[in-house]
Amino acid sequence: MTSTTARALAGTLVLGILAAGALFVSPSATLATVESVAADPYLFGLAVAGLYLLRPLLAWPTTPLAVVVGYGYGVALGVPVALAGVVLTAIPPFLAVRWLADGDGLPGSILGRAGDAATGYYDHAGPIRGVTASRLAPIHADVSTAAAAAGGVRLRHLAVGTAVGELPWTAAGVVVGASAATVATAGLGELGASLTVACALAAALLLSGPAYRLVRERPLGGQSA
Repeated sequence: MTSTTARALAGTLVLGILAAGALFVSPSATLATVESVAADPYLFGLAVAGLYLLRPLLAWPTTPLAVVVGYGYGVALGVPVALAGVVLTAIPPFLAVRWLADGDGLPGSILGRAGDAATGYYDHAGPIRGVTASRLAPIHADVSTAAAAAGGVRLRHLAVGTAVGELPWTAAGVVVGASAATVATAGLGELGASLTVACALAAALLLSGPAYRLVRERPLGGQSA
């Protein structure tokens, strides 16, 4: 079996696991179970750690986990704990996509073409700025992580960009959880729409400089040819 075939089979298996997890594992039921141990700091800490470790396999968004952390730990402790969890939970899918993207013969594949597009994005935006903007944008965390891995972003740049870009989403989730009487997975409520608009505008502002330089470079390149 060639290296490319092995990577393709591994990728198919991972996608199957993600699909099964998303279909059969309910976030609401799981988080309700975690709520039952919130009174015990030790058990709650283990439960939260388990949720963040399992999150990539279940393809859950990160904000509901921040709500859980806020419910159990409050704002002061909850924000750094949830932010550390977001960064750590991005590492397994990042390494998995990086391994798949490094396979021989992938440049002509769908993953290879996606990697080329991601590489172009990060070449113009810069790794930290690019990751930060993608985390601020209202897209699934794993999509941002996969794009960073396929685009050749280094792990340390992913960690810094994730921490900065996820900070407003994480802080909002923690605040909602800390003020809630019970754990819920319905999202950020009325705060969600305003935060989505604000973060999308912040992402656009971050990318405005690279986008302007790209627009300026293209005409010049065409004239020199």
